[in-house]
Amino acid sequence: MIGISGAIGVIGAGVTGSRVVEHLVATSSTPILLYDQDLYGAQRLAAVHRSHSAVVSVADFETVATASVVVLACGSPHAPLAQKMLASGASVVSLSDDVSDVMNLLKMHDEVMAKDKTLVVGAAASPGMTGLLLSNLQSNFDEIDEAHVALHGTGGPNCAVQHHRALADQSIGWHDGEWLRRPGGSGRELCWFPEPVGAYDCYRAAMADPVLLQRAQPQLQRITARVSANRRDRFTARLPMLVPPHSEGGMGALRIEVRGFRNGSRIVEIAGVAERVAQIAGVVGATTALFVHRGEITTTGTSVLGQDSLPNAEILRDVLTGGIRLHQFVGT
Repeated sequence: MIGISGAIGVIGAGVTGSRVVEHLVATSSTPILLYDQDLYGAQRLAAVHRSHSAVVSVADFETVATASVVVLACGSPHAPLAQKMLASGASVVSLSDDVSDVMNLLKMHDEVMAKDKTLVVGAAASPGMTGLLLSNLQSNFDEIDEAHVALHGTGGPNCAVQHHRALADQSIGWHDGEWLRRPGGSGRELCWFPEPVGAYDCYRAAMADPVLLQRAQPQLQRITARVSANRRDRFTARLPMLVPPHSEGGMGALRIEVRGFRNGSRIVEIAGVAERVAQIAGVVGATTALFVHRGEITTTGTSVLGQDSLPNAEILRDVLTGGIRLHQFVGT
């Protein structure tokens, strides 16, 4: 069964990986095994947390694979790394938001089941936090049938590159039982994010949220996902990035709009968070890993946040305790 002793592994010492480690040492005394191809970056991150109760040790790839659960907080693709971790006996929490990578991870369900391990796919901000918010809002309905996600901002450089590619690729959406593909950068919609972010024009993009939210709640009939973008973002999306991405983006935000029925009336509920995207992803990924490590997620095979078999309310509670503030729209 899922291991509940030993260490937690983290692959990736960049912006998001740093947030994962930061949250783990703040909330647990479990030893952390850290690996990154940039050895100096990994050693520097470990040194920052040297005085904490949780021991952060820089290790090679094979040693990290001996942990009870490994958080993949590096750039995509994650599927090959997940296979190696599972082959060594570790459960895996992936923070990938790349559509093709996410779909390859989901295809590993039978393999993960055969090893009696857990692979949590898309445990980041968008996707990840969006699944937790969907589950939280679902309790306000008798029945839900639509979910619409919007994201503003990026995490580290890998996230910025993925955001750039997403506007150029085809978006994927779920519409009345069928997957629809639309051009990235189309479908402008003004979305209001929690303060201090405010309103931004958002556009269709190649985002993994529809795939994972449909997996989490198959009864949904319509699922869309958009990202904020300005005119330059849209016009240069099919070109190489003209300006190198920042080490970390500024204040970001995400929101999810859920539609359905309560007492026979059609209603809409909206929830979101405003925080640096890497911080959201790091807290969600680390919290999910702790739940797997402690045996509080007992589902084997591939899982996504928001599905009914996971303790979503408890995970969200710990995420909010970790400093992420939930905003909900109140109005008519």
